[in-house]
Amino acid sequence: REAQIEAARRAWREGFVAEAIDAFSRLPFRDSSGRAHAGLVSGDDMARWSATWEEPVTLDWHGHTVAKTGFWGQGPVLLQTLSILDALDDPAVYDPSGLDGIHAQAEALKLAFADREAWYGDTDVPGSALLSAGYARSRAALVGDRADTSLRPGSPAGAPPRLPSHLRAHAAGRAVPQDPSTGEPTVRADGVTRGDTCHVDVVDRWGNIISATPSGGWLQSSPAIPELGFPLGSRLQMCWLEEGLASTLRPDRRPRTTLSPTLVLRDGEPVMACGTPGGDQQDQWQLLFLLRHLAGGQELQEAIDAPTWHTTSFPASFYPREVEPGVLVLEDRIDGDVLAGLRARGHTVRLSGPWSLGRMCAVTRDPRTGVLSAAANPRGAQGYATGR
Repeated sequence: REAQIEAARRAWREGFVAEAIDAFSRLPFRDSSGRAHAGLVSGDDMARWSATWEEPVTLDWHGHTVAKTGFWGQGPVLLQTLSILDALDDPAVYDPSGLDGIHAQAEALKLAFADREAWYGDTDVPGSALLSAGYARSRAALVGDRADTSLRPGSPAGAPPRLPSHLRAHAAGRAVPQDPSTGEPTVRADGVTRGDTCHVDVVDRWGNIISATPSGGWLQSSPAIPELGFPLGSRLQMCWLEEGLASTLRPDRRPRTTLSPTLVLRDGEPVMACGTPGGDQQDQWQLLFLLRHLAGGQELQEAIDAPTWHTTSFPASFYPREVEPGVLVLEDRIDGDVLAGLRARGHTVRLSGPWSLGRMCAVTRDPRTGVLSAAANPRGAQGYATGR
């Protein structure tokens, strides 16, 4: 079995898959510039790359261990946000449906995502400092009674944060050119445009558990390789071409992807996998789910079905990297008094449909009983929970 698996890996890196990618990448295709360009991936690139194991970044939180990918991706944003909420030392901040909770969570998310812009990338990242209790307390001190509309990265290791000139220009009020024709495709219920990241969680009776968020190329914008039936990935759009940044495009470096699966352990044993499509919203929607399930005691389906929201008050990962200072996007099922309170605190409230935000799914296994559970999102009629 291991020999067969390794043979498949060699076919990918050095065999017919690599050969087809090498040949296809030499062909010119029109891109978003309006001109035709050849690709950059070569057979040599394929041969020199191999999937590896790596330790997750973790946070011990309320009797559980939450595990995410490393700081090369956005996953630790979730851990930073949980740490900031704990540092606020107020039970009300854990309620994703109440006024105090939504306000505090939104402000904590803004601070964590600001750090993502300044520090995250496939390079040397001060990860221990970013997740330290002392740093969380210093960030929590910035959470005020009113919504903040600025981008406020911190200095976890004492060094000044590094932001792209694009974002510095935006912060200074200078106009930034935008092209709405590019970026991540979105799900449309009317069938005009369909496409999004996928997320899959699986658990078996022996306790093997997987959380995966596969995404990388879209048929709408990336031509498929005829012999293989799939397009090349387009996640390098996450990188900056400006030099000297944590997520600057470099050889042999991964993009600072938004893909963010989650595993949760209890007493060192995996008990839950969860995740969602949604780009920059992935860790925001997962935050609400974990607060409701782990801290609030709600059942999986109840936590997924509850009204959802997110903020767009930080730079988007996808071109044109828009920032909407102070904006909160909320399902209109949220209590009207809460919405009025958020406006009074300076948030720009943008209402969405009653069942329009979030694509969460989750699976669990109770190690004591062996009972398996699953839940999926009813929004968009695209989520499924199945068992046998």
